[in-house]
Amino acid sequence: MGSRFDMIGLFVEDLLRMVDFYRNVMDIDIDWDGKGPYAEFKHEGIRFAMYERSKLPDLLGTQPSFPMGLNGSFELAINVGDPEKVDEAFERMVKAGARPIYPPRNEPWKMRSAMIADPEGNLIEIGSDFWE
Repeated sequence: MGSRFDMIGLFVEDLLRMVDFYRNVMDIDIDWDGKGPYAEFKHEGIRFAMYERSKLPDLLGTQPSFPMGLNGSFELAINVGDPEKVDEAFERMVKAGARPIYPPRNEPWKMRSAMIADPEGNLIEIGSDFWE
């Protein structure tokens, strides 16, 4: 067996704000006492966690750099199933405080998608199942 990803971790500036966003806007459950520097969400399939950037130099033994503004380094992607659910999820998340990047649209690869950003500029794609 080859390597497989076990966890996605975000290094965040404001842990409280980011946990609030992913819990209340993205609707990802978490059992966290509000004490940093680490928070792990309850997420089926792959672990999803956050760690405070201010603590990272001590952990790594070196000073890392971070993207500023809209983070075009990676995306998180969620699948909401039916194509019409993309519109519903996008509207709900934007109304709850997500930054809209592009509205729902049909893609040439036969899925519907939209994109938002979290409070620290990480891109999140809202996608559907593929259709025939």
